[in-house]
Amino acid sequence: MSDPQLPQTRRAHPGLVARVFCLVLAVGCLAGTATAAERGEAAALWQRLAQGKAVALMRHASAPGFSDPPDFSVDDCSTQRNLSEAGRAEARTIGTSIRAHGIDNATVRSSQWCRCLDTARLLGFGPVVPTPALNSFFEQRDRADAQTRAARALLADTTVSGARIWVTHQVNISALTGLTTRPGEIVVVAPRDGDIEVLGRLAPLDD
Repeated sequence: MSDPQLPQTRRAHPGLVARVFCLVLAVGCLAGTATAAERGEAAALWQRLAQGKAVALMRHASAPGFSDPPDFSVDDCSTQRNLSEAGRAEARTIGTSIRAHGIDNATVRSSQWCRCLDTARLLGFGPVVPTPALNSFFEQRDRADAQTRAARALLADTTVSGARIWVTHQVNISALTGLTTRPGEIVVVAPRDGDIEVLGRLAPLDD
């Protein structure tokens, strides 16, 4: 006999168990479909970059701190906020990831800030083109409009063939696209009717 002081164990109705199982299975399938869709979207973005039909706007790798020291000089890396060792490793990893997605050669432009130049060089695609239009204007907001116009003009340059990677700052990417980015994240863009079309995001460090 069962103890009357203990609650009786109730067995779930077989039909309810079956419905719960089907629901769990359906959720799992939907999650898998979403992941596959995301992979497909990323593959399409990498392909457009490889074909030279888009530009990768990349935020520099991890550089601890905020803004730049008061004695900042663009010609002296010792006065700047620079990549950490982790940031340098991130830049190498991103370069490896880019090549793994079919991009063996690229024209790489960079802000003249050392954390961007170092990121760009550590990608491993050869010479880097220092580009004032990609310089940070975080401390000089009066330069924002002129630099953003200059970056848009470069983006629309149809004489450049092949993959294009631009290493710059969060403030610049936000001005061009309205998006915020993590260190090492890429926003893929293309010129369209005198404006910029945001095609999507890539996170090589998450690959």
